Amino acid sequence: MGIMTLAEALDVAAKAGLDLVEVAPTSTPPVCRIMDYGKFRYQQSKKQQVAKKSQSTIQIKEIRIRPKTDEHDLQVKIKHIKKFLSQNDKVKITMMFRGREIAYTDLGRKIMHDVQNELSEIGSIDQHPRLEGRNMVMIVSPKK
Repeated sequence: MGIMTLAEALDVAAKAGLDLVEVAPTSTPPVCRIMDYGKFRYQQSKKQQVAKKSQSTIQIKEIRIRPKTDEHDLQVKIKHIKKFLSQNDKVKITMMFRGREIAYTDLGRKIMHDVQNELSEIGSIDQHPRLEGRNMVMIVSPKK
């Protein structure tokens, strides 16, 4: 509608039965729109609800193993990890070392490497096995 005074703009908005909404207050002159502000806010809230509904939250599940974990038990844990990855959750695999087991971190790395090879088709490694105190931690996320 062009450049007009505030009084003229308010008059035009009142005649149309709508609101005068300031869009860009920092520009010179300030830019305003004539619209139904209540309807605009309602549409914005609906857009936010749809965006919130469509977003997915990724959880981090944790699986704990030990260097002495038997082969069959390890396969059961790997099956759980695969299930978590198929549900689009990240998995934190923790190898716990107790007592003198900390001397056998190379055995723990070998087991973590075996788990990594088992999961190579459905998961990608976010964080490679890393020793954090008495725990070795690896994080796996689902492949897209």
